[in-house]
Amino acid sequence: MSRFRGKRTFLILLLVLIGALLIGVAVGPVPIPPVESLKILLGLSDGGVQERILLDVRLPRVLLGLLVGWVLSISGGVMQGLFRNPLADPYLLGIASGASAGAAATIALNLDALPFALPAGAFLGAWLVVFIVYRMGNSASAGHIFRFDNYSLILTGVALAALFSAVTSFFIFTAQSEDLRKIIFWLMGGLGAPRWPYLMPLVSVAALGTLVLLVFSRDLNALALGEPMARHLGVNPQTLKKGLLFIVTLMTASAVAVAGTIGFVGLIIPHAMRLIVGPDHRRLLWASALAGAAFLILCDTAARTALAPAELPVGIITALWGAPFFLYLLNRSRRAMIPQGGVSL
Repeated sequence: MSRFRGKRTFLILLLVLIGALLIGVAVGPVPIPPVESLKILLGLSDGGVQERILLDVRLPRVLLGLLVGWVLSISGGVMQGLFRNPLADPYLLGIASGASAGAAATIALNLDALPFALPAGAFLGAWLVVFIVYRMGNSASAGHIFRFDNYSLILTGVALAALFSAVTSFFIFTAQSEDLRKIIFWLMGGLGAPRWPYLMPLVSVAALGTLVLLVFSRDLNALALGEPMARHLGVNPQTLKKGLLFIVTLMTASAVAVAGTIGFVGLIIPHAMRLIVGPDHRRLLWASALAGAAFLILCDTAARTALAPAELPVGIITALWGAPFFLYLLNRSRRAMIPQGGVSL
């Protein structure tokens, strides 16, 4: 990709994100014209009730969508690069199942009324799963040096995801009607009505995590060539894996803790951006973050307006858009691998 085309692509993505932000704060049960929304955001209008709705209700929700979409998409791009597997996503190691079990336990024990209890329970559940995965995913090589084995990590993550899903199912089976509704809604993913204090920790995690991932994007390119080639280029694959997996886990667990399990964002967005900007992670991670943020904002806007005044979980909307698109990408990749004249036997 030429440098000019790359800059033009990022400019388009940035404009799409700005447009999504304006749509997100303007559209709702109480419509606020985009021009008036922009004036309120710039402090040029005293919109009265409209100003309170925009600044206290819609803006924090739209910003949460931006942060969660950003984090899941850039994490998905890193996971696909680390495991050299296009099916990898941020939830590969069982993070979503652990967070779901932690959140379900918090709701079932009636602790969710306490400030920050629900995101804290989900965060601890996610890290419990990842801690077990990391401990069991280490394999001793010659010289008793412990290294991460991709297959062990993935298989352990799959097994623990099933185990913690069973724990969540137990809480669902024993929950009262109101608690059941809360658990189901959280499992489907939703941005809800976030308060400003909930955004601050996620802003810090997203900013610092993105900075670290971008710094090591060149090393991630080397790892994509295989571990032997990465060592030849001066990259320590095991140290890189451990560091990047820790950052991705921290970012993903933080996003899931405040928004629940939102599927397909971290899977399809890196796929789509790889078709547009290429496999270079220095461009791919930026493009995935911008596109993922805009995508989730627009999906959440659709979720809260499609059946207004009722609100759909945003995970339903991302799945409705994401699953067909992923099948299209899968079919396109399969056809590209088959010679035009067919396979000779």
